[in-house]
Amino acid sequence: MSTVQLTLDEVHSLAAETLTRHGCDDENAGAVARVITDAERDGCHSHGLMRMAGYVATLKSGKVNGKARPKVEQIAPAVVRVDGDGGFAPMALLAGRQPLIDCARKNGIAALALVDIYHFAALWAEIEPLAEAGLCALACTSYKPAVIPAGGKKALYGTNPIAFGWPRKSGEPVVFDQATSVVARGEVMLAAREGHQMAEGVGVDADGNPTTDPNAILEGSLLAFGGHKGSSLAMMVELLAGGLIGESFSFEAAKRDNNDGGPPQGGEFILAMDPGMFGDREGWLDHSETLFEKITEQEGVRLPGDRRRTNRERNLRDGISLPQSVYDKILQL
Repeated sequence: MSTVQLTLDEVHSLAAETLTRHGCDDENAGAVARVITDAERDGCHSHGLMRMAGYVATLKSGKVNGKARPKVEQIAPAVVRVDGDGGFAPMALLAGRQPLIDCARKNGIAALALVDIYHFAALWAEIEPLAEAGLCALACTSYKPAVIPAGGKKALYGTNPIAFGWPRKSGEPVVFDQATSVVARGEVMLAAREGHQMAEGVGVDADGNPTTDPNAILEGSLLAFGGHKGSSLAMMVELLAGGLIGESFSFEAAKRDNNDGGPPQGGEFILAMDPGMFGDREGWLDHSETLFEKITEQEGVRLPGDRRRTNRERNLRDGISLPQSVYDKILQL
């Protein structure tokens, strides 16, 4: 497979210019381009430049407001709400991040409700800044139906990822981000693009038959990880990112979506906590380090996020290798 070598600055410029050509103003384009660049920097290609076509499709169809101006509101002492004005999620996140941090530091715990947004990125990039600010945090968002509830035959839940972050003394927090499906839909899209088969137990075709063909899975449905356990977590995400904050469940988002290839309109829920205000004001950081030490003293065990940081160091230095087909597609866009 032929590739093109790009610096991260070139990745950002390519993404930002493509978005502005299709209706984003500079501020919105820059926010989305930063998310895409961070994904490529950390080796998360399933959420990087390969998603440009989806971003552009939503702008061309008129579904997304490329000039969105999110509105921040403090609706309770420990709850911040951001109305995304029908734009991509990165702008709403930028508007709500500091108010959430300030609220958590004041109250010990705070929640951020993001509504009327279009979310198409990895969650770890949203949690990492909160953990770097000294807060432990959890985020989740839903999508369109792609996952069959345990015991069922028809997709009902989104892939419904959950991300969690914990601060560390080194300044590099522990952050995990995982779908409640066996794999994220983006990984299936990546496999389809590159011609790889999926593992058994990932998904089924349109007739409900088990398959390892990523194209068949994209036409069919994914399975929840761990059977009924993953299915329960997917339901929890639907309730937190939909029912709790007054936003859509996945099946509701699908009903009004125009199926242009981009994300549906929906919401996101983020919870942030200041560990220094939970009873172990002085010792929580050192205490948590003892757990991480115990985890990593076992041969072959790594902490969540270690691979991303390794990729980050290499790609900051060397840039990224982008498949020629993806590069050519973005140039066409």
